[in-house]
Amino acid sequence: MLTTQSPTIHGTSLIQANVPLADKNWFRTGGNARWYCEPTTTVEFQTALTFAQDNGLEIFVLGQGANVLISDEGFDGLVIRPRLQKLMILPMQKNTEKVFLHAGAGATINDVIEFCLDNHILGLEEFSGIPGTIGGAVFINLHYFQFLLDHFLVEAEIVNKNTGEVKVVSKDWFNFGYNQSSLHTKSYYLTHATFALTQGTDTEIAYAKGRRTEIMRHRVQRYPQTYTCGSFFRNFHEHEVTLVSNGKKMIYVAYYLDKIGIKGELVVGDATVSYQHANMIVNRGNATSTDIINIAHTMQQLVYDQFGIVPQPECQLIGFKLWPLHT
Repeated sequence: MLTTQSPTIHGTSLIQANVPLADKNWFRTGGNARWYCEPTTTVEFQTALTFAQDNGLEIFVLGQGANVLISDEGFDGLVIRPRLQKLMILPMQKNTEKVFLHAGAGATINDVIEFCLDNHILGLEEFSGIPGTIGGAVFINLHYFQFLLDHFLVEAEIVNKNTGEVKVVSKDWFNFGYNQSSLHTKSYYLTHATFALTQGTDTEIAYAKGRRTEIMRHRVQRYPQTYTCGSFFRNFHEHEVTLVSNGKKMIYVAYYLDKIGIKGELVVGDATVSYQHANMIVNRGNATSTDIINIAHTMQQLVYDQFGIVPQPECQLIGFKLWPLHT
């Protein structure tokens, strides 16, 4: 039986019922969360997990919503949107020149980069302009060209989904890969992460700030900035493709999507393929999640018809009772 009494923190209800999610993701689509909370501490996160465990609720942890598509039916469980946002420079460790930054799972990537540059710390600026939180970034092992977040992560605090137990683990625990980490099992959730970064001189910081501005300018020119999840489909694995270019397997899904001529042309309902990037779907203003699924389905079919391979989503599909795309 569902517990109707929501836990309270300092007299305020921690968990809310029937909360809209369309304003909490970049596609601006999707229905409501049956239950919703925004924990600001590890203890509040544990309390939310206990509520879900006691009531047999499925859990979805939401960051900035930049890599998700939420069903028009909403999510029939508990959505946890971490608000653990504290940033802290840890004391220097012996025998190392690294600077250690401790960040809450709810801190945004851009806020972390701003904090670093303001404190003469280098390393994460290559991820400038990428929407998301620390929690989501660790979950997918955030990447930009050759830069991977796991190059900087040293340890993290995680909480067990079923028991609420909190423990600190090293980078090795995550078994990082491309778009991959052990967090994908959804048995544990991230609450804090610690990164090993570099102290910069005034000149190095000035260069890094200029570099950040250039990266962000490049992203604005190359990618749509609103009403999208970013890259909808992941790149192929080498064993999935046969096409070879310059002696290497052509794994880049955008290559195949460009070849079928859909950029800025394919439209379903109020969803369209971006004119800037063939692997990005954009809500023109009134699209539903169903529109986005239907256009993605069409993209899969067109690539399969021409190349015999089926793109698979990088975007997380949330709240769908049945898998809505080709496999």
